[in-house]
Amino acid sequence: MTTDGHDSYPRAIRETLGPKVNHRCNAYLNRRIEQDHRGIKQRYYPMLGFRAFPSAQRFCRAFEEVRQYFRPRRRRKQFVSLPTGRRQFLAKAEALASLFIAA
Repeated sequence: MTTDGHDSYPRAIRETLGPKVNHRCNAYLNRRIEQDHRGIKQRYYPMLGFRAFPSAQRFCRAFEEVRQYFRPRRRRKQFVSLPTGRRQFLAKAEALASLFIAA
């Protein structure tokens, strides 16, 4: 298990998961997971959190769909200029807006 090195983690891991679990302290190995939910946190903080689990589940499902729709599709190490990225984003936003108007 990898954690960021907080003092309470070793004892909690030992008591919960047992002494055979290997505990590593590295702030960088779990950074990708930590950054993944940042966008969701930015959206639900103004809403003062979720009242119930079903509403959180519904929000996260819809948020992830929209996030993946607007995510740029690029090959690895491919450079896309900022104006090109903006044009791609605007084209997707217009397509999504036209779908909402039609519905």
